[in-house]
Amino acid sequence: MDDDSAEIELLEQNLNKTHQISQRMTSILTNFDTRLVKLEKSILPLYNSTQKLKQRAHNIDRALLKIDEVASSQDGIAVEEGLVLRGPQLGQLGAYIDILERLNAAIAFKSSDADSRDMARLIETGAKKLTQLYTKLVAEGSSGSPPVSGLAFMLTEFPPSLMSSLTPLVAFLRALPLPSTHPSHPAASAILNTLKDAQRGYADMRGNWSRKALEMHSRRVVDRAETLDGVAAGKEFSIWIDNLLKVTEAEYTLLAELAPLSSNTLIASTYDTLLTPLLTLFTDTLSSLTSLIKRSLHKYTFHALSAFSALTISQSRWESVLARRGREGNELRDGLNAIRGVCLRSFPEFLADLKLAATGKGGDLSVSLADITISTVQYLNRIPDVQDAVGSALSALGDGNWKMGDGKQVGKTSKSSSVEVNEKVLIQHFVYDVMNTLIGSLTTLSRTQRRPPFGSVFLINNVSHLVSHLVLRPTNPNTPSLLSKPTTDFLTSSWRTAKAGYFDASFSPLMQTLADDARDKTSGSGWKAAAKEKFTRFYDLLEEVGERHRIAKVLDEDPEERSAVGEEVVKLVVPSLQRFMQKQKEKEFSKNPQKYIKLSPEEVESRIRNFYS
Repeated sequence: MDDDSAEIELLEQNLNKTHQISQRMTSILTNFDTRLVKLEKSILPLYNSTQKLKQRAHNIDRALLKIDEVASSQDGIAVEEGLVLRGPQLGQLGAYIDILERLNAAIAFKSSDADSRDMARLIETGAKKLTQLYTKLVAEGSSGSPPVSGLAFMLTEFPPSLMSSLTPLVAFLRALPLPSTHPSHPAASAILNTLKDAQRGYADMRGNWSRKALEMHSRRVVDRAETLDGVAAGKEFSIWIDNLLKVTEAEYTLLAELAPLSSNTLIASTYDTLLTPLLTLFTDTLSSLTSLIKRSLHKYTFHALSAFSALTISQSRWESVLARRGREGNELRDGLNAIRGVCLRSFPEFLADLKLAATGKGGDLSVSLADITISTVQYLNRIPDVQDAVGSALSALGDGNWKMGDGKQVGKTSKSSSVEVNEKVLIQHFVYDVMNTLIGSLTTLSRTQRRPPFGSVFLINNVSHLVSHLVLRPTNPNTPSLLSKPTTDFLTSSWRTAKAGYFDASFSPLMQTLADDARDKTSGSGWKAAAKEKFTRFYDLLEEVGERHRIAKVLDEDPEERSAVGEEVVKLVVPSLQRFMQKQKEKEFSKNPQKYIKLSPEEVESRIRNFYS
């Protein structure tokens, strides 16, 4: 037992020593771990700095390698100079551009002024060679005869094959060093001048090409204007103006894509140069039309109004085009003012022509439509086609000023000069004055230039034509809207007056023979002789009226109205004749009345109806 106890005690002692040793080891390891953490915290910033230094060292190595490459490329500078001087070859534009890019890069790294000057000289030469290619490609797309599609204008695009070649070339030309982007580059100023010359050449070529495309159609518009109706000629001019504006707009878009110098200022000045031939063509065309119109304003009035309308409609597009060229001046406004001046003259001159028509040779037996009647109807029926232009011109002229100081306007309410009158109302005022002047001249012609019976037929024929073609059956369905109530009332009153004048001049002598007079109340044979004389006179006058109506056709172009007038004449003459016959028969004016009564009332009625058949 003692031995066992001794062994147990020994074991306990050893166990305690082992435990103590473990604790000491644990404490040592813990302390070591703490020191390792502190060491890691101390080393980490140094590690990060080392990584940055390695990256910088790598970048420096790459830069040195690039410098070595550029430096080594100088060994072949003589070869590249030969390639530059040869210029870009077909299909090798990319290689040529690469050479110039390498030369530009070399200038940035070379410190020697002599080397920089040599390379700048090569770059300048290369830029000139590329602009020569640029000019050549633009010239190919702007030469020859413009394509023609019959008589219609055809807007043609720049050839796509040339466009595909120009696109990369223009992109490189725009990237060349310029004083604004590379102020220290020795070739920048020379390159800028070269590109300006190329861009100026582009504007000249495209401007002349566009003019050539439009010039044939311009001549056609001017040549046909002399033979076409004014409104039709104006429509052709309007189409030509529209095509001209389409060309200018398309050319601006193309210029923005192909200009080597793309700054707003240089684009504007280049566009100004490009527009010059087109604006000259426009001015020449408008001047030719204006000269034609001025030669005979009364004949070409609607050419002027239609041209004025076409220019007015396109005014906003014109201003947009002209604003892009970056300078003052408006050729459209100058042309518009010139043609407007002609339009303003046309209205008082038209009224003056109507007044002047009242003078002429006397003794005319013609009862056909007067030239002024036909021309006035045509004039008024054309106004709706150019109503905007007419309204604008009359508004500029001023209400009533077309009468050239004749006095107050009849049938219109006086207005203060400060009150603006609607353009349509102005047109109605003008139309009223036209009708008033025309019918006044026709009345004068009927009274002074013709024998009364023929004059009355002349007047009724002309007034009927006006009523028919302006109110009842207008050629243009919009014409009645230009006739105010005073105008239509005046036409209606003129028609009634003309008809009454016709009845009076043609049938008043006939009716007077049937009227009672002093001899009817005498006794004996006096009244019988008077009755016989009246019958003889009546039938002689009836024959004379019939002969006159065979010469002077009444309302020949309006069968319906002619028949209505015939009915009125029958109702006027036949009942009076019947009463006169009955009265004289009852008095037994003759033992043989058939000797004097040559035609019965029924036969007279038939004879009268034949006047209007």
